[in-house]
Amino acid sequence: MLALSRRIVVSILVMLGAVAVVAMGAPGASAGPAGSANPPARVQHSNVGVIPGSVAPAGSTPGTRRAAAYADGGVLNYGDAAFFGSPKSVSLNAPVVGMDRTPSGDGYWLSAADGGVFSYGGAGFYGSSGSVPLQAPVVGMAATPAGRGYWQVALDGGVFSYGDAHFYGSTGSIRLNQPVVGMAATPGGRGYWLVAADGGIFTFGDAHFYGSTGSVRLNQPIVGMAATPSGDGYWLVAADGGIFTFGTARFVGSTGAASIPASVAGMARTASGGGYWLAGSDGSVYPFGDAVGYGSNASVTPTQPIAGITPTADARGYWLLEPDAFPTSFVHPGGHSAIVAAAAGQIQGDPFTGSFCNPYGPCEPWCALFAAWAWQQGGVPIPRYAFVGDIYSWAAAHTSVFGVGTAPRPGDAVLYGTGPQDISTAVHMGIVAQVWPDGAIVTIEGDSGPGAFGHYNVTINGPFLPSQSATYNGVGIFAFARP
Repeated sequence: MLALSRRIVVSILVMLGAVAVVAMGAPGASAGPAGSANPPARVQHSNVGVIPGSVAPAGSTPGTRRAAAYADGGVLNYGDAAFFGSPKSVSLNAPVVGMDRTPSGDGYWLSAADGGVFSYGGAGFYGSSGSVPLQAPVVGMAATPAGRGYWQVALDGGVFSYGDAHFYGSTGSIRLNQPVVGMAATPGGRGYWLVAADGGIFTFGDAHFYGSTGSVRLNQPIVGMAATPSGDGYWLVAADGGIFTFGTARFVGSTGAASIPASVAGMARTASGGGYWLAGSDGSVYPFGDAVGYGSNASVTPTQPIAGITPTADARGYWLLEPDAFPTSFVHPGGHSAIVAAAAGQIQGDPFTGSFCNPYGPCEPWCALFAAWAWQQGGVPIPRYAFVGDIYSWAAAHTSVFGVGTAPRPGDAVLYGTGPQDISTAVHMGIVAQVWPDGAIVTIEGDSGPGAFGHYNVTINGPFLPSQSATYNGVGIFAFARP
């Protein structure tokens, strides 16, 4: 099982450099509720040195241009993991959010947020919800033990079953404290677990409950889980790499107390269950126990956002999923906003090498420059402001601004922080690309990580609920702005 997870960082401190495969930790006690003292972030951004009221001059072309980014296939293979294909040659309606492999490892499936399923190698196609109007976006998937079917799980805990995957229940009609972030199937395929961002565990079929962190105050949200080979236990992993063990799952190390350069996006266990890997959103891979590091993507520049890790059948390799590499139109759900289309065409590594240099204005923090540029491409007569608060003020005077209690629409700007007053309160922004009926959104954000400070990119963020932004992104939303 692999589920998408990213976070925004509000710190303006220089981030540590990327690391490659790092062997960390030894067997010890299970991680407690407190994570790292300096928790990493899911999507990093910069917000230092911006001058309120400044407008980018027309025609600025800063820095030195570098080669095109994200030229790989979006499914990165290491060890004995083979590349069987990816949706690089098509435009997806929604971003890819999950991945699982066949039992033999001769193929894999990718799942998109709108329920679309893409099969490669020996993986068969058994159906999808790609043409169904979903209430909430899909956030993960799991294959059956026989490999002749799969489940998809949505943010609200809705479960969709295909092939020989049977439906055993869901939380789709239950009001959850936190959204569901992933799932794992039992060894026999006659049940599954769902895990929420607060570590709440929901069991269905023959899946047993062994404990949860639902009543524990976490430093960082849970981003994934893995079940033991026997199904009598499971691990939960938090965004800071903290590991929580239940049942017979053994603790063999974590990054919860370490200083890591980017948030953890997911985990996968070894075939024996004697170890596991954690995947950083910057492409770092952290092996523990009998897990072996076979390589990472951490040294690649520009930094490519990683959504999770999937092991091969014999655990002598793994795949890293890089959803931003796939062309995405954001039209299901969504519409045909010229603003979104312009922003989607920019999802890539920053093509300039200079610190904070970007295609949208001077060499300075540029999330607002990017958003203003996208609005301009949609015909909005807004100046190319560099400060988030200035875009709020412009919209308040010319269109409208509103809080998280009102549903945004594609093309709106999402403004992060506590208010528009200054750079300490208006810290980041992006463009709303998709809105689901349950209110979940996907955004496209400039000057966004992971990556080296001053060298961020244009990335996809979400899906997430705006009301849960402080948990998902590490910072709340103070307003949406209408173009």
